[in-house]
Amino acid sequence: MLMPKRVKYRKSQRGRRAGKAQRGHRVSFGDFGLKAMEPAWITSRQIEACRVAMTRRMKRDGKVWIRIFPDKPVSKKPLETRMGKGKGAPEFWVAVVKPGRILFEVAGVSKAIADEALKLASHKLPIKTKVVVRPDFEE
Repeated sequence: MLMPKRVKYRKSQRGRRAGKAQRGHRVSFGDFGLKAMEPAWITSRQIEACRVAMTRRMKRDGKVWIRIFPDKPVSKKPLETRMGKGKGAPEFWVAVVKPGRILFEVAGVSKAIADEALKLASHKLPIKTKVVVRPDFEE
């Protein structure tokens, strides 16, 4: 699963998810992409589930780019713990995703297979997404 090798601070604040994606909103590497339509935190487990679903559907042909990285730690306090005594330990890692962000890109397969693979990946995610095609793509 994806997670940073090391971070400057072990615990982070929750932050805000307002606004649209300023970066990573174009298909840059592949021919087809999966674009987020809502803001969300996407966990490293969800990213891995998407990657597995796509590569299985494409029968390991073509190439997949993961355009998001879970670099935000989310902490949790143990169950049935009283309030106080500080913030909980980091439990899992999330990628902060804003609307318009390209999550995954695919190349080297036909439009039909890429469409199907990205659709399967979208079922693993907690947000609405849409499949986008590179503007200068010709089949």
